[in-house]
Amino acid sequence: MSATPHQPTVTEREARQVAEAAREQDWRKPSFAKELFLGRFRLDLIHPHPMPAEDDVQRGEEFLAKLRDFCETKIDAARIEREAQIPDEVIDGLKDLGALGMKIDTKYGGLGLTQVYYNKALALVGSANPAIGALLSAHQSIGVPQPLKLFGTQEQKDVFLPRCARTDISAFLLTEPDVGSDPARLATTAVPDGDEYVLDGVKLWTTNGVVADLLVVMARVPESEGHKGGITAFVVEAGSEGVTVENRNAFMGLRGLENGVTRFHQVRVPAANRIGPEGAGLKIALTTLNTGRLSLPAMCVGAGKWCLKIAREWSAAREQWGKPVAFHEAVGSKISFIAATTFALEAVVDLSSQMADENRNDIRIEAALAKLYGSEMGCLMADELVQIRGGRGFETAESLAARGERAVPAEQILRDLRINRIFEGSTEIMHLLIAREAVDAHLSVAGDLIDPDKSLSDKAKAGANAGVFYAKWLPKLVAGPGQLPRSYGEFNRHVDLSPHLRYVERNARKLARSTFYAMSRWQGRMETKQGFLGRIVDIGAELFAMSAACVRAEHLRLTGQHGRQAYQLADAFCRQSRIRVDELFGRLWSNTDDLDRKVVKGVLAGAYEWLEQGVIDPSGEGPWIADATPGPSRKENVHRPIR
Repeated sequence: MSATPHQPTVTEREARQVAEAAREQDWRKPSFAKELFLGRFRLDLIHPHPMPAEDDVQRGEEFLAKLRDFCETKIDAARIEREAQIPDEVIDGLKDLGALGMKIDTKYGGLGLTQVYYNKALALVGSANPAIGALLSAHQSIGVPQPLKLFGTQEQKDVFLPRCARTDISAFLLTEPDVGSDPARLATTAVPDGDEYVLDGVKLWTTNGVVADLLVVMARVPESEGHKGGITAFVVEAGSEGVTVENRNAFMGLRGLENGVTRFHQVRVPAANRIGPEGAGLKIALTTLNTGRLSLPAMCVGAGKWCLKIAREWSAAREQWGKPVAFHEAVGSKISFIAATTFALEAVVDLSSQMADENRNDIRIEAALAKLYGSEMGCLMADELVQIRGGRGFETAESLAARGERAVPAEQILRDLRINRIFEGSTEIMHLLIAREAVDAHLSVAGDLIDPDKSLSDKAKAGANAGVFYAKWLPKLVAGPGQLPRSYGEFNRHVDLSPHLRYVERNARKLARSTFYAMSRWQGRMETKQGFLGRIVDIGAELFAMSAACVRAEHLRLTGQHGRQAYQLADAFCRQSRIRVDELFGRLWSNTDDLDRKVVKGVLAGAYEWLEQGVIDPSGEGPWIADATPGPSRKENVHRPIR
């Protein structure tokens, strides 16, 4: 599709350069996941399991108790689903609890919770209603508080953080009608005018945007004298003149989500509201997401816990052929999958969150893996629950109640969780993002060798550097502790988990060898092999989850918290995960990727249009992508701040 007149025309190479410039390119702290992709199983970075401070635990548990009481007595999930809106009094109650400021420092009026307890709170409130979890997460994880915490001036923190902690809801505005994961084509502009900027443009899928008081807006500043220009972040008052919420969007799930389309027409924003320097907007966004992404898998953990509860209760009550359906293997295997996966996913989220709190490790890959793995597994668990429930799983809670049965919203959780594979970076984009980080060490030493724009002298220098790096690195991938039968013996307790850790160590080296071979084979074409890269990342995600599950089981054993059962769950998960890993390794080299590309070309060329005959297309009229030409709004402003 050609760019609209106001939208930048960007080549594929230019788009990659913009994305690359926004990456955090330095690794100042160790990273367990980064080492894993390099074939180095650094168990010492995650074991023993890091522990929170006692006062953090006390403060967190006290808030969770208040939040649980609020969720049980003040939130009517059926009403939110029925009316497709969170009642104002619920949001006001959350404000009174301090839930808007869970991650904001106490000196600004927030609760100052750790990442661990913030995630536990989101899992709790998200289980009551996922739309509420999404509102609180969008406000704190990617809205105004987090970028200001990381990049804001002291004056900005003093002005905005107290508001965000108690009264003001915030939203994050990056996506546009024709701009998703390719921000190089961002069309919203912020033109300098004295000590102000003038914003023009349209933003799509603005979670919280309908009710927000404050917005983080990404806009392109044109380069000019005294202005570096580039994509830049601003704090914008949602009630400013020229800001119009033109539509509240509706979705297959998260019916209470306050998500809309926001238009900016000649909106004047003080230069004092700019976050960071000009051109730093994407870096700010990506850095914010490094830990912000953990909120989404946290809510997937909550969903898994609920799926397990319903599966257990229903499968014990429902009998077929003389025994509870749970004891029929076809159903029991699904219950085992839900239980083991919930355990592992909670292990991944808690471990990553505690590492984020300690700030000893760089967790950008761990957080991305948690988001990717949590969103995919969350959907699978919900789908299996619907299957376990049978026809009742497909029936709405309202219909179940109307005919006298327990109102179990199984179909709703499946609809609500589906967006998580798209939110904050789709699965496909997460594969590419993580893959880029996974091959960073290789590109650092050998990138110039496969760059067609580099000179022969640059390539020669890169070749020499690569030779030194690989001479040291490759021999270490041949053998390791995973081949020694007594390695990781401290994990041989109620059940022997040490074979699983040896498996992780061996397959981390195999993963690194596979990546190196692929780079040698495809070189500059590696970036087009998205199927291969996705499988590499999925293997890494499974190995990370296995590691976290084993470490969590040992941690629970040492602290006297269901150690025997934790070891059983970790063992079950690792055995299930190993089957998936073996399959993924096989599909690295035996797949239909090349054939798929040929079929896609045929589809787009119209070669198979005959296959589409015999159906009716119920779609309505209209363009595939709405016009986003800047200018004054012609629609009613549906913005409704909650006060």
